[in-house]
Amino acid sequence: MKYLIAGLGNFEPKYHNTRHNIGFMVLDAFAEASNISFQDKRYGMICEYHYKSRTFILLKPSTYVNRSGLAVSYWLKKAKLSPENLLVIVDDIALPFGSIRIRPKGGDGGHNGLANISYVLGTRNYARLRFGIGDDFHSGEKVNYVLSEWLPEEIKELPDKFKICTEIVKSYGTLGLELTMTKFNKK
Repeated sequence: MKYLIAGLGNFEPKYHNTRHNIGFMVLDAFAEASNISFQDKRYGMICEYHYKSRTFILLKPSTYVNRSGLAVSYWLKKAKLSPENLLVIVDDIALPFGSIRIRPKGGDGGHNGLANISYVLGTRNYARLRFGIGDDFHSGEKVNYVLSEWLPEEIKELPDKFKICTEIVKSYGTLGLELTMTKFNKK
């Protein structure tokens, strides 16, 4: 079995440590812990992780977050996968900081990256790992908030959260979506 794991983010250095780049940060931590490295390929940075007879293709799209559908679609086709074998890692302002939820499908929740992926793929039926970044911003400040850097106290908590995300990805590929949701989606 093969899976495409797409972590959303923006490549420019000014975005590296921002909330909107959590997808990249999760995949970077995953790759580092797994002793694998990304290679610059078409539409993104790619690496493969092999675990329990599964292949996980980790993708950091080189398109901006709002145009992630192009890269995701390309790599699904290249790997000969359907959206049912796709997991997208995104930031979510509707969840408190550090909350992590995996869902089988759904709307975009106002996330332009998910909206673009759904539009390009023609379906919303793909799994999402949503990483809570909180909503500590005033009306009209959403863009500034998601593109702002993490607070020092948040940075301290991120490594433990990345470990959980890595376990969720592995579980998704080995145990399946339903059991992974049961195991990791805590109230």
